[in-house]
Amino acid sequence: MARLDPLPPKEWPPEMRDALAALRPPDARHEAPRRDGRPKALNALGVLARHPALTKAFNTFNGHVLFGSTLSSRERELLILRVAAQRQSDYEWAQHTVLGQDSGLDVEEIRRVVVGPDAEGLPEHDRTLLRAADELVAEATITDETWAALADVYDEQQLLDLVFTVGAYDTLAMAFRCFGIELDADLLGHEMVVAMAP
Repeated sequence: MARLDPLPPKEWPPEMRDALAALRPPDARHEAPRRDGRPKALNALGVLARHPALTKAFNTFNGHVLFGSTLSSRERELLILRVAAQRQSDYEWAQHTVLGQDSGLDVEEIRRVVVGPDAEGLPEHDRTLLRAADELVAEATITDETWAALADVYDEQQLLDLVFTVGAYDTLAMAFRCFGIELDADLLGHEMVVAMAP
């Protein structure tokens, strides 16, 4: 049940234009997501439209996570999906099953994310990423063993991006659940949305 009702786009304050523009950094490394036939996230944006200054500040940060990160889009989506699964954030999960597929994940890989780092068929690197997300969500740190496995593959900037990706989407999962943001009509039954149930 929604605690904050989303504003319809025609009621968004003019400041939302700048808030949305902040999501795309000038030095983007990754392409913008496809729009054709993709969910628009209007319920989430409609709630955020109630506070454009906060939205602009967060979008500046999240714009880096989405488009400026030194991680690949596939790695980013694995981390985000694991946070959504751990936090039981239906909204974040549904949106990112679509974005995950656009980033190269297949449906079976997405289903393994729900099971976690011990899921059968996971490549070792994916296992390490999911373990790092779990550790950050549970303890707000990464164990020495997991850190060493990551540091064998990633440089310092990638390690920073990994931690901040999990943090950004942990914050969003908390907000989506706390505000009771409901799935948009274009998410319900969308052919690319993968159920969170394993």
